[in-house]
Amino acid sequence: MDQITIKAEERTEQGTGAVRRLRRTGLIPGAVNRMKGGTLLVKLGAHDFMLAMRGRTSKQLLVSLEINGSTIPALMREVQNDVIGGTPIHVDFGEVSLTEKVRVTVPVVLAGEPVGVKIGGGILEQVLRTVDVDCLPGDIAEKFTVDVSSMNLSDTLFVRDLKLGDAYTVATRADVPVAVIKAPEGADEPAAAAAAAAPEVINKGKKEEAAPAAAGDKK
Repeated sequence: MDQITIKAEERTEQGTGAVRRLRRTGLIPGAVNRMKGGTLLVKLGAHDFMLAMRGRTSKQLLVSLEINGSTIPALMREVQNDVIGGTPIHVDFGEVSLTEKVRVTVPVVLAGEPVGVKIGGGILEQVLRTVDVDCLPGDIAEKFTVDVSSMNLSDTLFVRDLKLGDAYTVATRADVPVAVIKAPEGADEPAAAAAAAAPEVINKGKKEEAAPAAAGDKK
């Protein structure tokens, strides 16, 4: 993940009326939970914040907060959006150490067309859409892309089957299913799975000879 830098200022404004006035001037109120305890109140430029977040899919991002000449590494924990316009109205951060692992929830994205769908006519169903992992803040991924192209009918991909790399320790239970290939509705699942796994046979033999004419047809 590339570095995300966000400029912020400490704020003294509190209360509903005060934060509304901040938003009208193009600022977003926020808060940073410090590692040593306490909360630092901040305000961010709305335009710059939305530019920094453009194209980001993860809700837990590592950012560098530049505040009064110092830099605070922090996880963006939550963004509250306006229910009507969808614009951000408050951001919560949590200060982190770059040398200590944190637990984050990362989306799981399936890629590829499974054999059981392409040949067997099955249906790919994604059961689990996020996975919890422990990793260093600098290794936080926006998503995990999992190739399911080799899955056949009746196959199930479990959390224990995910290959995420040495940087990640999976915290989600190993026996939780991530994806499954279901047989078409009404089909006999074992038979359909066997048919999908069988290699295609191409008939290269000679054409069948015409059956001999019946005796009564001879002239």
